[in-house]
Amino acid sequence: MKNRSLLVCGAGTMGAGIAQTAAQHGLSVMLFDLSEPVLKKAEEQIRQRLENLVQKQKISESAFDSIVQSIEYTTDISLCKAPVLLEAIVEKLSVKNKLFEELAALNGPASIYATNTSSLSVEEIAVAHPYPSQVIGMHFFNPAPLMKLVEVVTTSHSSPAVVRKIVELATNMGKTPVICKDSPGFIVNRVARPFYIEALRLAEQGVSFSLIDDLMEAAGFKMGPFRLMDLIGNDVNYAVSCSVYEQLGKPERLRPSSVQEQKVKEGNLGRKTGAGYYTYKS
Repeated sequence: MKNRSLLVCGAGTMGAGIAQTAAQHGLSVMLFDLSEPVLKKAEEQIRQRLENLVQKQKISESAFDSIVQSIEYTTDISLCKAPVLLEAIVEKLSVKNKLFEELAALNGPASIYATNTSSLSVEEIAVAHPYPSQVIGMHFFNPAPLMKLVEVVTTSHSSPAVVRKIVELATNMGKTPVICKDSPGFIVNRVARPFYIEALRLAEQGVSFSLIDDLMEAAGFKMGPFRLMDLIGNDVNYAVSCSVYEQLGKPERLRPSSVQEQKVKEGNLGRKTGAGYYTYKS
């Protein structure tokens, strides 16, 4: 594809959502994943979401065709070249660093290397990168096609030009970028921890998930904490809780919950697995 604007690495829920969002706003995108089945599932989900938009008359048939044609899919990392490379893979520092090392060898110092991490230190990722000034956080929220906020996370190495370009990219994707310095949980996940943790404490005491959700929604929240954790994924949410807890010196008020830990161990991750705090139809 000529003039490719963005490479997204990781075709899970978040990566696929970011790729769709970029394509809907006129960008040419490549979506990369090592797993062919995961990539195929992402393509099917993107097409289904776009077809739903056509049915709701939110986009035209011609727009559907244009968006679909704007996304390439590949399992071949040698094709992963773009001016902006965004990873949305597993929340493991060593895996992210290895991917960025491979991408750096393919793309060089002119490209921007953005991480969608929600819990890891962007500073640590930058320090391990061959081109630390080109590394930045670009943290989307789930579901990426709908949620407007993007945290643009800077480090002590971040080039001002890189920050400007990522802010511009987020704006061009229809998002509202907010610049913040690298810190545990950034802004949203730092603020949101008590929302989840206190709800889980009540669940540990025997209060039902649905009652807590209903009460929070009646109080004005669009979605209760357990429905929201099921949407995000309990594995992702629990990993963020653990990371923030560790990085802040293990304060008791932010201790991760055994209830959520058990859900993760059982593989009940939420909507993406069909069961979490609630059960979902396939």
